[in-house]
Amino acid sequence: MTDVLLYDCTLRDGAQMEGISLSVEDKIKITRKLDEIGVHYIEGGWPGSNPKDVEFFERARSLRLDKAKLAAFGSTRRAGVTPAEDANLKALLDAETPVVTLVGKASQRQVRDVLRIDNEENLAMIRDSVAFMKKEGREVVFDAEHFFDGFLDNPDYALACARVAADAGADCITLCDTNGGRTTEQIVEAVRAVQAKVSCDLGIHVHNDADLAVANTLAAVSAGVRYVQGCVNGYGERCGNANLTSIIANLKLKQGIDCVSDDELSRLTEASLYISEVANLTPNPHAPYVGHSAFAHKGGLHVDATLKLSDAYQHVPPEAVGNNRRVLVSELAGQRNISAKLEEAGVDLALSRDETRALLETVKLLESRGYTYEGAEASFELLARRSRAEYRRPFELVDFMVIVRKHTDPDRDLEGGEMLAEAAVKVRVDGQVKHTVAEGDGPVNALDAAVRKALVEFYESLAEVRLVDYKVRIVDSSTGTGATVRVMIESTDGEREWTTVGCSPNIIEASWLALADSLEYWLVRRLEAAA
Repeated sequence: MTDVLLYDCTLRDGAQMEGISLSVEDKIKITRKLDEIGVHYIEGGWPGSNPKDVEFFERARSLRLDKAKLAAFGSTRRAGVTPAEDANLKALLDAETPVVTLVGKASQRQVRDVLRIDNEENLAMIRDSVAFMKKEGREVVFDAEHFFDGFLDNPDYALACARVAADAGADCITLCDTNGGRTTEQIVEAVRAVQAKVSCDLGIHVHNDADLAVANTLAAVSAGVRYVQGCVNGYGERCGNANLTSIIANLKLKQGIDCVSDDELSRLTEASLYISEVANLTPNPHAPYVGHSAFAHKGGLHVDATLKLSDAYQHVPPEAVGNNRRVLVSELAGQRNISAKLEEAGVDLALSRDETRALLETVKLLESRGYTYEGAEASFELLARRSRAEYRRPFELVDFMVIVRKHTDPDRDLEGGEMLAEAAVKVRVDGQVKHTVAEGDGPVNALDAAVRKALVEFYESLAEVRLVDYKVRIVDSSTGTGATVRVMIESTDGEREWTTVGCSPNIIEASWLALADSLEYWLVRRLEAAA
């Protein structure tokens, strides 16, 4: 089977997710990215509902898409008016998209209690609206809203809604599990009942309130549904929509359906991360196929087996979806984790078996004290380098002092006064000790400024490095304010990013350890590259 069509709802249904607010420019960017990964239909929004979507469709007319067709979404005509009089249908025509998607109730209970019209009027609304759009030359998708709940309550009426849309000329009837609560068996039963009544293509639109959206979508495809609706990364109202990212990978890799090309599939991870960034949402690291941890291996036995046999603990090759295998180092690691992790980082230390075992024991000891090296790969690399007798650090801390004071200006009415921080640092480089002082917005900022001030005299290029993230976590809260804290620092030089860790009962010391690792890691890598 090669003719399954992907219909993306991210720009409309996905944008209804709590925490998402897409600008018109955001929607344009996402549209282009969806086209790059081979999506066939992109639902741009509801032009009859808000000015933003009207502007999107105006701008979208100039888009040159390679594969995707744009669809404008709206409801069937209102009760008591003709299609030509309906403002919503007029807005859909004004959007000038080749595809129009009309949503209408397919549940007798919803018709009675929500629309508060009679059954026949709802059927007439569906029939008239579909026929009107077909007469205007549009490809018409009819979204049968609440179809599966309606089929459970009154199957005859739900089927009548589908049949009247088909008779009016709909190109596709999409069956919607709007509340996301139906089981896979119920989905398949209803799909087969519709197939016996209509001859046009069917689609599937599933929400994830029962955590079955992807499974229900795949089951519907197996039952003969052709149009597959979903949202990238599972975005959507409440618990989200069917995750189109997972659906694409499953259709291609599990069901053998060439809904996208191999090249398009290999862009899946990049597209997922890109759309997360545009939507200003943190990517889910544990997302199937595209998550940062989707192919991460931590247990020693798992790593050893995966290095020998790639599919020992991987259900698909990560490269197929544009992801990568990752080896983690932690207290659960084995010796193979250590060597594999160093190879992954491109570090050739040629550790002996005894050295590897000793390094592994060091990792386990430090993690028992609060360190973690899963997300601090730069600190782990330094730990491995420092295990060799010949390693020489590019700088050493001699001493530091941090002062935090509260300054109140009696001539200004500043409530609570102003907090000031000052750090004094002594570092040694090639036998020379440099003493510097700097102020900062806080103690860590002051410490960072002071040590950089000292080191740039020896390593001018260190000015390229900057901190982009700083996280503090309490390791053991039972000791209150005396608890051990773990500090994670993410740094960048504009080309790549790395993360380091420090741990101590003293938050300043923990911050220094993470900061020093960050600078040392970059210097070691830079000096090694220049050698």
